[in-house]
Amino acid sequence: MPTFNYKAVSAEGEVLEGRLEAASREAVIERLKELGHTPIRAERDEAAGQRGWRPAWSRRRTLSLVSFTRDLANLLGSGIPLDRALEMLVELAEDERAAAVIGELLDQVRGGAGLAEAMERQPAVFGRFSVNMVRAGEAAGALESVLERLAEFHAQYDSLKSSVRTALIYPAILAFISAASLIVLMVFVVPQFTSLFEEMGQELPLVSRVVFAAGGLLQGYWWLLLAIIAGGTLLLRRKLGEPAFRERWDNWLLGLPVVGALIARVEAAVFARTLGTLLSNGVSLLSALAIVRDTLGNRGLVEVVTRVMENAKEGHGLAQTLLADGRFPRLVGHMVKVGEESGRLESALLRVADIYDREVKLAIQRALALLEPVIIIGLGLLIGAIIISILMALLSVNQLVF
Repeated sequence: MPTFNYKAVSAEGEVLEGRLEAASREAVIERLKELGHTPIRAERDEAAGQRGWRPAWSRRRTLSLVSFTRDLANLLGSGIPLDRALEMLVELAEDERAAAVIGELLDQVRGGAGLAEAMERQPAVFGRFSVNMVRAGEAAGALESVLERLAEFHAQYDSLKSSVRTALIYPAILAFISAASLIVLMVFVVPQFTSLFEEMGQELPLVSRVVFAAGGLLQGYWWLLLAIIAGGTLLLRRKLGEPAFRERWDNWLLGLPVVGALIARVEAAVFARTLGTLLSNGVSLLSALAIVRDTLGNRGLVEVVTRVMENAKEGHGLAQTLLADGRFPRLVGHMVKVGEESGRLESALLRVADIYDREVKLAIQRALALLEPVIIIGLGLLIGAIIISILMALLSVNQLVF
């Protein structure tokens, strides 16, 4: 039977934390209620054996939107007033910055502001998406259910980002080690042979001369290489701050064979889940599209959403623009078309999001399966070329001797 970590408040106001074995999360909540406690959080313990090595920064961080919205939904669902629920979350916060953020919300709510209005005054923490979701929930009198959906959205969104970042760690380490190995070989090994052959005065094969010249250049002007890399990086970052260049750059990325398809799928998942969640909670189409446009990272796809908004204002459907442009995956346009025709656009979008969440993970696995051997083979070929150049030089010297 699975084990769940729980956090609750007793009838006397004492904060309780512990673990329970139960068939489901709902069973844990029911058990806590039977004991007279107010459940705040009940999560399955998926990493019981990993507690010893989890880094401190993963336990001590700023406000987690997933935990905040889920805990607040649980407290409101237990009949606790909003201000008292926020007060309890301040006391339960494990991070001082998180406590400060929730405390600011509490002050605003006690001053007469709604939760959405209070969140809107902290734009660095709560984006337009969260604010509009909460505002729709307050207007409909369904704040608890909206907060639950919001927690689910942030959890899935964080999972998508985490899967992408985690997948890039190993190739990055492999590429770094490969580059470091080549630099060590070119800077410390090749120059030793260069001085040896220079003393002999023997004319070496062209391949050997090129490799030895590259080693000498790298050894003598390594600082210039670092300066070029740093300068190029700074120039690229500055140019990416220019809207026109950023759009051209992002469109170029979309056109790359493997990377472009992966970027399009990630952005399609974000687009579909954000728009579907907003529409299902009563946010108007144009407002939802404006929020979605701000959540996308690729400027080329932002341009597509802008055109979708403009055409929607004129009464055209979303699918028409998505299919005509072609930068979003075609499945998105077809599913949106089906949703518009059936009057169930929200559910169609959420299905698309689920599809691309799975496809992104599969695409990353396939890309890694291709990238790892490419890096290893490329490193082997470069090292092999260096060794062959040295052997050719040695053979040329032996031919001269005999």
